Amino acid sequence: MGKSATLTDVRKVPPLPLNNQALTRRTGLSLPPDFSLTEWKRFGKHLFLISDSSCWWLGDWLVYGQEKYPDRYRQAMDETGLDYKTLRNYAWIARRFALSERHPKVSFQHHAEVASLDPAARAMWLERAAREGWSRNMLRQQVRQALTRPAEERKQHVHLQVRVSSEQENKWATAAERQGRNLAEWIILCLDQAAELEVAPGG
Repeated sequence: MGKSATLTDVRKVPPLPLNNQALTRRTGLSLPPDFSLTEWKRFGKHLFLISDSSCWWLGDWLVYGQEKYPDRYRQAMDETGLDYKTLRNYAWIARRFALSERHPKVSFQHHAEVASLDPAARAMWLERAAREGWSRNMLRQQVRQALTRPAEERKQHVHLQVRVSSEQENKWATAAERQGRNLAEWIILCLDQAAELEVAPGG
């Protein structure tokens, strides 16, 4: 992960403005009857920042576990109660974006929409989303439109469906993450390498 920015540089989350007026519990939030509209809106912004930041925190936590400890996802599932695919997605996005590449004015989900692009394109789209105030869905729509080309210029895409066990999927995803790739990229790379071995002289 990049070290050129601190965590607070990337995502500033001020303390919740409770002021003894609101009471937070594990299973709920109690607000006073005289909470003003301004206070209510400010409180909601704080809640969103904490929720959005927690995705990054979980992702970075998982990446750390990947590098330091074995069986990280089983441990992570036991600790968080989240399912494997959700945790894997958090970790993949956290790995794709160094701290210095994370845009503080758009959400984790915005980053997820452009995570598969190259770094320069990711930075460009995130900056546009922040400047234009795009939602995640609007960003997705804009990226898809930009990537759409006339039919004669597009490569033919073949969609393959493969039935595999959960054990195989988990094993493949782990191997992909060790190479810093998502699962689809890793599968394509392995298939290409296998095909090259088949056609190589003496293969």
